[in-house]
Amino acid sequence: MYAERLILETDVAGRIKEMPILPANKQMEAIFLVTDDLNLKKTQRQPHPDIAGKAKVIGDIIDTVSQAEWNLPK
Repeated sequence: MYAERLILETDVAGRIKEMPILPANKQMEAIFLVTDDLNLKKTQRQPHPDIAGKAKVIGDIIDTVSQAEWNLPK
């Protein structure tokens, strides 16, 4: 017996996003450890003081990809 570590991600409904390829004709035992969401914490980003408040948005900055290509859950 040997151990192999797999990290699986789930979508908003709790379904596995991508199924891993496993060894054929084997019996496996799985123990799931839910990792902390440390990498999901968002910090408040701020611009450098030299450029803060000097930027101007001219036009639409998010119009580069159509909404159909975002693969959003329905």
